Amino acid sequence: MKKVGIITIYDEDNYGNRLQNYAVQEILKSLELEAETIKNVNIIDEFNLLEEVKKVLPERRQRFLDFNNLNIKISDEVIIHDKVPENFHEKYDYFVIGSDQIWNHEFPERFSNFSFAEFAPEEKRIAFSASFGIEDIEEEHFEKYEHLKGVKSISVRENAGKKLVKNITGREDAVVLIDPTMMLTREKWMTVMKKPEMLKSDKYILKYFLGNVSEEKNAEIERFAKENGCDVIDILDRDSFYATGPSEFIYLIKNSFLVLTDSFHSCVFSILFNRPFLIFDRDEDGMRNMNSRIDTLLEKFDLENRRFNSTISEENLKVDYSNSYEILEKERKKVIEFLVKALELEER
Repeated sequence: MKKVGIITIYDEDNYGNRLQNYAVQEILKSLELEAETIKNVNIIDEFNLLEEVKKVLPERRQRFLDFNNLNIKISDEVIIHDKVPENFHEKYDYFVIGSDQIWNHEFPERFSNFSFAEFAPEEKRIAFSASFGIEDIEEEHFEKYEHLKGVKSISVRENAGKKLVKNITGREDAVVLIDPTMMLTREKWMTVMKKPEMLKSDKYILKYFLGNVSEEKNAEIERFAKENGCDVIDILDRDSFYATGPSEFIYLIKNSFLVLTDSFHSCVFSILFNRPFLIFDRDEDGMRNMNSRIDTLLEKFDLENRRFNSTISEENLKVDYSNSYEILEKERKKVIEFLVKALELEER
């Protein structure tokens, strides 16, 4: 059995990151491959680690650690920054890079040459729905991506990513694939789902915003919730649901009345569990536009009507994802075709 090392952002405090990591692992296992995630920590991570841990509630951190320990096979060896042991590549037949924003150079605490598996022979390096996270990269930063040229097979998560690969390397062979989390069925996700201990409401609107939320938007959310007899659950409320882990995150989406978010993976799981959602443009002070992944998602699955447009109405509760599910089945086949070819497996 071929052994694959997964290279991704190793995180203990991000829902989408942990869930996509699990999805990549399970996809590879379904192809009869042995897969494990290579734990990697940048020097900057180590320097700031204690301060970052202080910001996270112990209960939240423990739920993320539990998810990792229960569901993800992680390497015994830890790679610190780019200090890869000699002949490390011999431990694996292939290295699968992705998904998530592993190629976003604006995250220096996460981005390094390791993100391209530059230590391994080119024929072992596969990028699976990898993401740059941003829509454009200035030419002055192109040198940071020199090892991208040596990745044998490249697939990216966003249309903008395909253009960036061409602009940086001249390569036109990159393909756009769905996020790995969309490859698993809702039944599969339910096997790792868990009801939050703090959940007491039977009818709630789930609110998950990584960016800022204006007073006007909050007022609109409260108005609609009151009119529909719903509680509002804010995952990032440090006094209540901030302790939610990846397993509880899935449960909250699956059982929600409506999902309001600026988060990509909240949209993904809303689609998978047939829940109505509205996507808000992310508002972050001084941050570059990172909406390309959401733009690609809504465009690909014909869901432009899921964008928030000043008000929330009863119309937003109506969902018909039948067309999206037909598209999803075709996209899933594309992923398998890409991996079978890239990993030199027998045709499925």
